[in-house]
Amino acid sequence: MLLETRAVAPFYKNGFVVGCERTRHAVLIDPGDEVGMLLEIVARQQLTVKYILLTHAHVDHVTGVGRAKNALNAPVCLHRDDTFLYEIAPQQAAMFGLHADPPPPIDHFYDVTQTLSFGDYEVNVHHTPGHCPGGVCLQIGPAGIPGLDLFVGDTLFAGSIGRTDLPGADYDTLMRSIKNVLFTFADDAVVYPGHGPKTTIGQERRTNPFLVHGR
Repeated sequence: MLLETRAVAPFYKNGFVVGCERTRHAVLIDPGDEVGMLLEIVARQQLTVKYILLTHAHVDHVTGVGRAKNALNAPVCLHRDDTFLYEIAPQQAAMFGLHADPPPPIDHFYDVTQTLSFGDYEVNVHHTPGHCPGGVCLQIGPAGIPGLDLFVGDTLFAGSIGRTDLPGADYDTLMRSIKNVLFTFADDAVVYPGHGPKTTIGQERRTNPFLVHGR
């Protein structure tokens, strides 16, 4: 699997390009202010992007969606419960003293009973509310094999958890999403958060202070 990550100021939010090495089909995950770098990766790797996948709709995760959509003409996918956040992206940006253009319409709302395919790989979507109502974990792996790469947005970080002081957030809901959804994956499942370095489910299960002491 091809995987590259980029992050830039002011939010240092991780954006991802995930591709199939055989077919050169790919997905773009959470294009934000680093979208230009992600598009450069797509061009350099000669990839065809099949989907633009959003883990949630906070402004730092969606500022690059319009540019990505214009460049790639790929469908934009989001959980329906985050529609209200997506539609107020410009207002979210204004809260930080920043500007954001209105994002393009959502093309596809996730159905957690279905898989999305790109080349030899597939994406399974798991609803993980708490940081926001429509947060999801994107589980990616070879077709027919349970994926071990988890793109979790801002639900879980290396040594931390997502904020719950934002509109639509709820601490108890977030903890249930982590323990009842993310922690059902094997210890060697790799976690790619929306900010900061990657980690593993096992590492967070053993050492994350918000979770170890909260049992």
